[in-house]
Amino acid sequence: MSEDRFRAAVAAGVLAAEEQHRALLRSIVEVARSMFAAAASSIVLLDEEADELVFEAVAGEGEDTLVGQRYPSSKGIGGWVISTRQPLVIDDVRQDPRHQRDFAESTGYVPQGLMAVPLLHEERALGVLSVLDRQTAFSLAEMDLLGMFANQAAIALDLLQRARRAKAALDGAGAEAAAVAGVAAALDELEGVQRESGLRLLEALQDVLRT
Repeated sequence: MSEDRFRAAVAAGVLAAEEQHRALLRSIVEVARSMFAAAASSIVLLDEEADELVFEAVAGEGEDTLVGQRYPSSKGIGGWVISTRQPLVIDDVRQDPRHQRDFAESTGYVPQGLMAVPLLHEERALGVLSVLDRQTAFSLAEMDLLGMFANQAAIALDLLQRARRAKAALDGAGAEAAAVAGVAAALDELEGVQRESGLRLLEALQDVLRT
């Protein structure tokens, strides 16, 4: 396999992985919305570099307009949940001082009640999963059920971030990426003892770089 073909294969794999993780996030909010008979469900991702929360998946109200929208990570109910790492149930967000009414109105959908949980993975706060405006009042007892969705969403968000970092590294590495691709392409053409020796060499190099 040539270097160009190897790099193209890696790039295609990264793009496919990101799309799969985004599809998983969409499935999670769709099932959560259905399970709670809610008007909407959403997942926001913490963009640490921009210090913003980004809507990654939305089901129900706002699904056509919210994905990709951002707001400061220190603002709103989502900002409170991710900064405190605490779940939250609110019956009337209009009476809550943490609610960003201006932002909600700009999206065309202002919820009344919501339940939100932080998405935590390996001690990292990745985002927030929210369920909004169900037909009956939210209860604290249901937090455990939403927590099950949160666990899956946190794993999917972590994988999505990894795919994006891989894509950024591939796009910006230049000569470094070409060198790695060249080594991998050369290794792919080896067989038998030579291939085993090459793999051991790469493993030894990996150990050196880690230390």
